[in-house]
Order: sequence, then C-alpha cells, then structure tokens
Amino acid sequence: MTANNAAPAFATIMFLTGVGIPILAALNGGLGARLESPMAASVILFTLGLLIAVTGAIFTGSLGQVRLSSDIPAHFYFGGAFMAFYAIAVTFIAPRFGVGNAIFFVLVGQLISAATIDHFGLFGAIRSAIDAKRVAGIALMIAGVYLARRTG
Repeated sequence: MTANNAAPAFATIMFLTGVGIPILAALNGGLGARLESPMAASVILFTLGLLIAVTGAIFTGSLGQVRLSSDIPAHFYFGGAFMAFYAIAVTFIAPRFGVGNAIFFVLVGQLISAATIDHFGLFGAIRSAIDAKRVAGIALMIAGVYLARRTG
C-alpha cells in the first residue's frame, strides 16, 4: 500500500490521535490531581504506555529492533524526552489552566513546528516549502482554534 492509497486511513488514525490528545490531558490531569502528584500520574501513564508498546513489539516481532545504537544519530532518540515533557506538562497544567487553553497552545506550537520541519525537511521529513498561501492557512487555523476556544 502506497502513502497515497493509505492517505484516508492515515488521516483517520491521525484524526483519532488528535481526538485523544485532549482526552489524555483531561484524564491524566485528573489522575494527577487525585493522586496529588502530576509526576506520579505521569509514571503511571508511561508504565502503561511501555507495557502496551512492548506487547505490540512482541506481537509484531519487532522487539529485537529495540536498541540504542551509535549508527543512529542521537537526536532521533529525543522523541521520548519530548513525549515525557508533553505528558508531564499537560498533566500539571491542564487542571490549572483548562484543557481547552492547554490544547490551544499545544496546537499553535504543533502548527508552527510542523510547518518549520516540513519547510526545511528536518529529521528526514518530506520537504514542503512555506509560502504565502500556507502561512495564511496556518494563520486561519490558529484563528479558528482561538475563536472556537474563546466562544466554546
């Protein structure tokens, strides 16, 4: 299956992932509040995530591919650090700032970061230059998310 053939499935999965981000923020924020420790909630989140990932790796036969290797550039391993930063930050901040407010700023950061990564083809991403049309689209998306949040 090529990327073009898989585009509807990929879009659906990523949409559902997007649906899950605020749910993650609300659930983990609530867990952190009930435990009175955002860090303890994050440990639970990552423990469950590790168990699910290991189970998936076992079932797909890819557990043997899990390794730290000098032939892989170190920056490719920082995704785990970013994931931990996100989970801990949203667990701590969402209950205090509001899930909608927290996710608004996450979305703005994602739009700007994604456009930059695509523009420069960073980390092996497919290059897609930023032009006036794309900047306008990103600005409209940010304005739309802002208005949806402020009027919701």
